[in-house]
Amino acid sequence: MTLLSVSSLGVTAPGGRALVSDLSFDLAAGKRLGLIGESGSGKSVTSLAVTGLLGAGLVATGSVLLDGVQVVGGAERRLVPLRGRVASVVFQEPLTALDPLMRIGKQLAEPLARHRALRGAALRVAVSEALAEVSLDDARIARAYPHEISGGQRQRAAIAIALSSRPQLLIADEPTTALDVTVQAQIVSLLDNLVEARGMALLFISHDLAVVSAMTNDLIVMSAGVAVERGTVAEVLSAPKDPYTAQLVRSARDLDAMLGER
Repeated sequence: MTLLSVSSLGVTAPGGRALVSDLSFDLAAGKRLGLIGESGSGKSVTSLAVTGLLGAGLVATGSVLLDGVQVVGGAERRLVPLRGRVASVVFQEPLTALDPLMRIGKQLAEPLARHRALRGAALRVAVSEALAEVSLDDARIARAYPHEISGGQRQRAAIAIALSSRPQLLIADEPTTALDVTVQAQIVSLLDNLVEARGMALLFISHDLAVVSAMTNDLIVMSAGVAVERGTVAEVLSAPKDPYTAQLVRSARDLDAMLGER
């Protein structure tokens, strides 16, 4: 079953500047797709467009079907039920994605109550279980505000919130960029295990070829808002066709070689 179908997607900024041009792809239930490219390549804008979360002034054209519902130009009242239940997003910077004035436990309780109709003791148990699932089983985390915990703990909390509604599709938009290297590896492993355990579809967005290759089966390489190459991870890594993709692969291999010499 096709969960997300994107056809000829375009996104323009004020003044008509194209941020994404003629992008098409399908993502079936349980499958994993990576979008990779440098900053400004259009990959994060794509994640916002497919969930109907584009900022003011940005205009989307083309077609995006999320669980059969038209997102581009679709009525907001039809899109709200899709967020959380069908698709959830883990953003790059958890400190800005989380509400700074609300305790972590309460932020997690809201989607649990809204989407799973939990109340009272059942809701409290579900909050504890959701935090434990992302290895945040310290009771103080639920009572803490976002600024009172570490960056890695904030991102784990954000993942718990995104998964609390049991979505069919998880969109991870640069989920490790704001973290140090050790914590990055922990978060990638956590996401990999949770997506596998729940059988979710995954749209993983990053500039890091090694991370995307480890997390996904298929890749779309974006440059200046255009998909310049696509294929399986093995195809793209072994025989890149576009010069930009070839440079990404060379850079990743050079970095691996440099780290191996240490």
